[in-house]
Amino acid sequence: MNIPRRIAIASIAIAAVLPSAALAQAKPAACRMKDNTVTVLMTTSMGPITLLLDAKKAPASADNFVKYVEAGFYNGTVFHRVIDGFMIQGGGFSKDLVQKPTNAPIKNEGANGLKNEPYTIAMARTNMPDSATSQFFINVGENVMLDAVPPKPGYAVFGKVIDGKETVDKIRKVAVARTSVSEAQPLSPVVLEKVECL
Repeated sequence: MNIPRRIAIASIAIAAVLPSAALAQAKPAACRMKDNTVTVLMTTSMGPITLLLDAKKAPASADNFVKYVEAGFYNGTVFHRVIDGFMIQGGGFSKDLVQKPTNAPIKNEGANGLKNEPYTIAMARTNMPDSATSQFFINVGENVMLDAVPPKPGYAVFGKVIDGKETVDKIRKVAVARTSVSEAQPLSPVVLEKVECL
């Protein structure tokens, strides 16, 4: 499906908000940090993806993501938006395509110097800069138009894929269709079966 880049950018987080309710007593982040980094394993229905989060350059975004991981929030969610050449987005919807309640939005760290390069992970948000909650996307293209260039706030990169790029490449190629959830929803669910810190 060819989707105009302008439309894709404008809707990068159409469903990234509606933070209706805080996570019930979410456990504090307890992942091990080494040299200001945290390693996270995503076990998906199409294979594993290992992420290295940069807590030095993107402390708020990395901590936010880790809190959702520690709470088990991402387990059983799906990649609901997949645009080959652009990004794969997930972290907000259950397998039944019900949007999950989230914690409060965080401050945008788009100007942290990290670029929206292939195989980096960034926070999804609405047109409001400080609106990111649980949703994220993994870049599969050189998405320089998502980088911060004042006064444009950009989309905050907070880590990168260090293993499992082949899984990302499989996901980016799945068949998609326009639905009420996304303009590019996978026809067969791509499930985040378990997300955990290593």
